[in-house]
Amino acid sequence: MEKGLFCITTMASLHIAVLLTIGVITILVVRIIYVLFRSSKPLHSKSPRSLSTLIVLGSGGHTAEMLNLLYVLQTERFKPRYYIAAATDNMSLQKAHVFEDSLLGKEAFEEVEGAEFLQIYRSREVGQSYITSVGTTLIAIAHALWLLIKIRPQVILCNGPGTCIPLCVIAFLFKILGIRWSSIFYVESIARVRKLSLSGLLLYKLHMADQLFVQWPQLKEKYPRAHYVGRLM
Repeated sequence: MEKGLFCITTMASLHIAVLLTIGVITILVVRIIYVLFRSSKPLHSKSPRSLSTLIVLGSGGHTAEMLNLLYVLQTERFKPRYYIAAATDNMSLQKAHVFEDSLLGKEAFEEVEGAEFLQIYRSREVGQSYITSVGTTLIAIAHALWLLIKIRPQVILCNGPGTCIPLCVIAFLFKILGIRWSSIFYVESIARVRKLSLSGLLLYKLHMADQLFVQWPQLKEKYPRAHYVGRLM
């Protein structure tokens, strides 16, 4: 008798566990579909308040292109601004300092919120072996998690450096979990004429970027969900 009751209880617990698992998976799938649907829509902010913005910089021309983009944006709509670069990339942050200094006169009669300059661990250094890069990638993801919890940006701007991937992954997971909605805007480098960079390809294929912009018409033809904006430089 006791053995029969034990079997019934075990089966009931198993059924409950299965139903709970199915329920959680269903909720996650529905949430992912919602995130992908909403991410495909343009960002419309009717509020007059500015948007806290995380700007990802990178070596090899990425920083120059990003600062050129910022020059044509309504910077008063995107503040406070948080600039982030790899831990070994001090030059990019120096350029960002110079850019912010150039805005002081432009925003002299406005309420100015100071910019912050941050660094993040690289997922992989140039020439680093793929085996050791597993550990550094985990460290970079943990660091990205801490930074996004601290900053809680409404907008993320990036244009190719690999340092943007951990940040975008964490931001996308935050969307799915309903923790924070950060709109991700990716502008592919002008140097990419025939195909997307690895960073751009990952964000495109995984649907993590809310909007992905390209500067060459042939890229738009190859990647239909991208937005062709012409040359920004």
